[in-house]
Amino acid sequence: MSELALEELSALAAIYCEPDACEVLAMSETRGITFRIQINVKEPDSDVILKLLFHLPVNYPSTLPEISVNSDQLTRAQCVDVKEKLLEQAKKHLSEPMVHDLILWIQQHLKDVIKQSATFCNEKTTLSKGRSTEDGVWMLLLHLDHMRAKTKYVKTVEKWTSDLGLTGRLMFMGKIILILLQGDRNNIKEYLILQKTSKVDVDSNGKKCKEKMISVLCETKVQAQHKRFQMFEVKEYSTLDELQKEFETAGLKTLFSEFVPPLLK
Repeated sequence: MSELALEELSALAAIYCEPDACEVLAMSETRGITFRIQINVKEPDSDVILKLLFHLPVNYPSTLPEISVNSDQLTRAQCVDVKEKLLEQAKKHLSEPMVHDLILWIQQHLKDVIKQSATFCNEKTTLSKGRSTEDGVWMLLLHLDHMRAKTKYVKTVEKWTSDLGLTGRLMFMGKIILILLQGDRNNIKEYLILQKTSKVDVDSNGKKCKEKMISVLCETKVQAQHKRFQMFEVKEYSTLDELQKEFETAGLKTLFSEFVPPLLK
């Protein structure tokens, strides 16, 4: 990774030094640096807390950073608009450290960005319509080790899938917890980022924490024999046979056989 990136990260950590304001998520010599900055943007009606995820590739700043935006106060479509505007600004700073400039820019212009996307705020399908569908529909199967704050966790998953236009199932069978998603591949990737970087559960002390015990069992393109789910539902099953029937009805018998029985061992 470049020395410029490390110096910039050090400066950002000094500037955003409040708890949860700056958090390094990953650092690799071959893949670069991934970190999250959380800022509070004061608006006339209410404050907006923006969680900005930056991935700086090894050849940054000669290459643009990857950016993801999340906020409980904005719709998913608005978050995507913020991301796109930040990437537009990033192109103006190519070959120079830019993260702090991008953060300052969005603090000053968030109101305008939200205003421009206001006509789309109530359209749940805006995001999926706006993305390229050339990759077709994809499917993701996740395994969660546990859910301590189940009610809050479930509501969060339901919100994310709704905002991202994803369908599928959140399935409980005994101690097994599975999330099966279908939708646009970019939206599925966005869901994974949210799932891995947001504080969705609580630890044994009741403190909010990120999901660290999640496994991606399968990520693949939906095939002709697979049934498309029309909505996202939360379901509980009393027996393994009931769970297996759910998969078989959706044309996913092979998926079940390959990934679910090993979870019982």
